[in-house]
Amino acid sequence: MRSVPVITIDGPTASGKGTVASRVAAHLGFALLDSGALYRLTALSALEAGVDLGNEAALAELAGRLDVRFEGERVLLSGREVSRDIRVETVGLAASKIATFPAVREALVVLQQGFRRAPGLVADGRDMGTVIFPDAPLKVFLTASVEARAARRYKQLIEKGFPANMDDLLRDLRERDARDTQRAVAPLKPAEGAHLLDTSNMGIEPAVKQVLEWYQSLSAR
Repeated sequence: MRSVPVITIDGPTASGKGTVASRVAAHLGFALLDSGALYRLTALSALEAGVDLGNEAALAELAGRLDVRFEGERVLLSGREVSRDIRVETVGLAASKIATFPAVREALVVLQQGFRRAPGLVADGRDMGTVIFPDAPLKVFLTASVEARAARRYKQLIEKGFPANMDDLLRDLRERDARDTQRAVAPLKPAEGAHLLDTSNMGIEPAVKQVLEWYQSLSAR
């Protein structure tokens, strides 16, 4: 499996990594792994089953039993499309909290590594380059200012018909950043050798072009 190329795209919430990753994957014909969706799926499953979000063992068991498929932009949980359900802010907040549990993260490691298959994989998340695929030939750390990320998330939510408040979004993003960067297990940080890409004042297409150029440069060696 190590012969299968992987591009990891890590970064904080709403940095644009998901959109960049999906477009890079589509351009290259690679499989796509939205690792953040796995935590959201675990959170959704827990909320629907009434599992205590502080019960690490029960959450880890749920995570280990996830039946998930990604079909383009569609996310299916046990055959049911939940693409919209997992993007609700309450699910996102729950996902950020349960992602701090070592047992949950461990339960999802094998599942995530199983997405690595020919001809290649683009994996986006927070620890793809540091923990899940440390041998990836191309690692990208994509970021943006909290203000730019809040504005993107606000636009996203409004376009999808969800209510949104800019002050609440700014506060939530700052709290998530603090949790993600300060957690004891797999904290959010650039992987060793990662290319840094700040998209605060950059559109999606230039970001995709930059990642593809980095990958093509590696392939040409």
